[in-house]
Amino acid sequence: MAYNLLQGKKGIIFGALDEKSIAWKTAQRCKAEGAELVLSNAPIALRMGTINQLAEEVNAPVIPADVTITADIENLFTKAQEHFGGKIDFVLHSIGMSLNVRKGVHYTENNYDFTHKGLDISALSLHRILQVAMKQDAINEWGSVVALSYIAAQRVFPDYNDMADNKAMLESIARNFGYQYGVKKNVRINTISQSPTRTTAGSGVKGFDGFVDFAEKMSPLGNATADQCADYCVTLFSDLTRMVTMQNLFHDGGFSFTGVTQAIIEQMDK
Repeated sequence: MAYNLLQGKKGIIFGALDEKSIAWKTAQRCKAEGAELVLSNAPIALRMGTINQLAEEVNAPVIPADVTITADIENLFTKAQEHFGGKIDFVLHSIGMSLNVRKGVHYTENNYDFTHKGLDISALSLHRILQVAMKQDAINEWGSVVALSYIAAQRVFPDYNDMADNKAMLESIARNFGYQYGVKKNVRINTISQSPTRTTAGSGVKGFDGFVDFAEKMSPLGNATADQCADYCVTLFSDLTRMVTMQNLFHDGGFSFTGVTQAIIEQMDK
């Protein structure tokens, strides 16, 4: 069911790779709620994924951008505003990558060249996007920026590796830039700490299936799905959440505030 929550709004969605991804599902939900969209991803991701299928479905152009290159982001925002004939109302940052995870390098043995690359892509990219948007005055007053995070920014999940550090930095940037952009233009910036979700990127984490099963048993409502996260993103892009900013919002079925559940106790007693 659609509620026209984003009627007349225009947004950029970063990171849609395939139909499993949260960004992909968010683009679909935003379109259903009345938004106009521009899709963006790194050139290599565009070759690997099927984003053109999504672009046709939601009637959106695809503008490549390497988020580690400021000039690419400047080009993206310029072309997006030309396409829309005006400023942008919302942005989804659904970007994350760890070469240490991909290469199976243990956290205590991290390759720092890999670490720097992952931090640049996963966290500093948000700062770069916001910096360009602010300089171009590209986001309308009361606009909304959402970045996707995970509870490993606050708690230890050993195999999440340096992505935990990346997410901690991502959340810090959302708070600090959220203050600056809020004071200047009433633009709000938040992160969503989502349940472990069976996306192409998430499945690359060692022991991911066990991770998901544990979270399911630890969450009173169960794990939040990618579709449900897309719904939550829509609410944060809408005018119904104008006074929410600088927050890390847990969207995890209650996992983040649960000490233990009966299901876990029973499993341990076996």
